[in-house]
Amino acid sequence: MPVSHDLYQDLGCKKEEIEQKRSEDPKLDSLVTKYFDVDKEVVEAENANTLSDDDLKKLKEKRVIAKEGIVARLAGQPLTGQ
Repeated sequence: MPVSHDLYQDLGCKKEEIEQKRSEDPKLDSLVTKYFDVDKEVVEAENANTLSDDDLKKLKEKRVIAKEGIVARLAGQPLTGQ
């Protein structure tokens, strides 16, 4: 059964750290929201098995791009969990 990716583990930090940074940075908040929206779409598509392999791959690539945006935004903000 497909499950959601653990963004916080992928980033090597605690959820509380990201939530604090989100509350201080509207752009980061938008990026994280977008990541979770796309991740939800991926999980739903994998569960329903309604997308072609190419469309699912594109959706997963969209999730990677969203995560890369988060990483880039955090680049100047050190995380204590790292």
